[in-house]
Amino acid sequence: MGFDPENQSIYSVGQVGDSSSGEINAQKEPLIKENHSPENYSVLAAIPPFLFPALGALLFGYEIGATSCAIMSIKSPSLSGITWYDLSSVDVGILTSGSLYGALIGSIVAFSVADIIGRRKELILAAFFYLVGAIVTVVAPVFSILIIGRLTYGLGIGLTMHAAPMYIAETAPSQIRGRMISLKEFSTVLGMVGGYGIGSLWVTVISGWRYMYATILPLPVIMGIGMCWLPASPRWLLLRALQGKGNVENLQQAATRSLRRLRGSVIADSAAEQVNEILAELSFVGEDKDATFGELFRGKCLKALTIAGGLVLFQQITGQPSVLYYAPSILQTAGFSAAADATRISILLGLLKLVMTGVSVIVIDRAGRRPLLLGGVSGMVISLFLLGSYYIFYKTVPAVAVAALLLYVGCYQLSFGPIGWLMISEIFPLKLRGRGISLAVLVNFGANALVTFAFSPLKELLGAGILFFAFGVICVVSLFFIYYIVPETKGLTLEEIEAKCL
Repeated sequence: MGFDPENQSIYSVGQVGDSSSGEINAQKEPLIKENHSPENYSVLAAIPPFLFPALGALLFGYEIGATSCAIMSIKSPSLSGITWYDLSSVDVGILTSGSLYGALIGSIVAFSVADIIGRRKELILAAFFYLVGAIVTVVAPVFSILIIGRLTYGLGIGLTMHAAPMYIAETAPSQIRGRMISLKEFSTVLGMVGGYGIGSLWVTVISGWRYMYATILPLPVIMGIGMCWLPASPRWLLLRALQGKGNVENLQQAATRSLRRLRGSVIADSAAEQVNEILAELSFVGEDKDATFGELFRGKCLKALTIAGGLVLFQQITGQPSVLYYAPSILQTAGFSAAADATRISILLGLLKLVMTGVSVIVIDRAGRRPLLLGGVSGMVISLFLLGSYYIFYKTVPAVAVAALLLYVGCYQLSFGPIGWLMISEIFPLKLRGRGISLAVLVNFGANALVTFAFSPLKELLGAGILFFAFGVICVVSLFFIYYIVPETKGLTLEEIEAKCL
């Protein structure tokens, strides 16, 4: 069974910062307590560190929804407003996946620079790429410029999906960390629904695809200004102090000021003490040593990489992109007249995803990560076997397909959808968190691209029924992975997760 972090207590000799001397000295004190006190925080102070990074996730979701509508607009001889509307299937594929490949490039960039510039500056850079990419897309005079805009926008996606969960995890109080990061997933789905809705409004207007992308131009500006106003992650500042990459005293003072802003006036007098405690715990778990690339594949880092990589891999290869891709035909066979209108179907499924993500946000810090993963993925197994059975045995009972589709979407949003991103943001040791998450994001987008590309030829070769059965079997394998490998991290600080779970 997965490791239970509540059954261990770790005490050791650690290091605490002495801000008066600018040095880090040894001092004996309990570092990882059996029953730590909940962190004090102000709700109003906790909102902005979530809100502005979550705007980046919303922009990612909006791009997914808007692009599905923009393709219909661009290919229309009468409504595209361009002379190069006659796109080949390859052109459409490049247009659709352009932002995905940009995100892959962004993840590679993040691997090299994230720990140097920090989470806050990475999100500022993401907002810049979002803005430039959207502007280039809106004004694109030819197809090649349009693709450049899509790739540039994708750079913002890659940086956002790397830095946003890290920044939220490192700044949110431990007792609501799961809720905050799950709300980031909620923001992605909300953006998706918004993209479908706004896209459906512009899809019948001449050059409507330009207006779809122009609609969100103010959001990256707001995101960038907000991130400039927010403080740097205090844990990133303390990592720099521990590893001697700046003046220790100045970095500790900056971390103290940051923590005061992130928690509000309720910790005004205790912020410096909390910073010293975090510094001591980071030193205890070995964050004072410079990270090497090889460490990612050894010891606790390898275990974290296995957990994070496994979750985001199963997130994609259990059929999530394919099932949603196949949704219109499923609803059409069920006799829904709205199935002929792709945008309305997408809005329907998006709203269901939004509702179920909201349920996950409410319960995740109460129920825990593992129970939601195990329960949600079990529901996905049932839904995929039902879908497979429909296409092989029950084609005369379309209600089976509709029920299976809705069950799948709901269970995915209770489990892999939000919890995959939550776990990768909290499971890596701090000194390798930037590089580890960038690898996990690469696995996520790479698997997404592979599954999306392979679905159509595999469906033609094997048939939809066999393919959905195969996805169901992969889901069963993922249940064993969750049960035996994935730990419970509910309510633990990031330092306790590293000490107790890895």
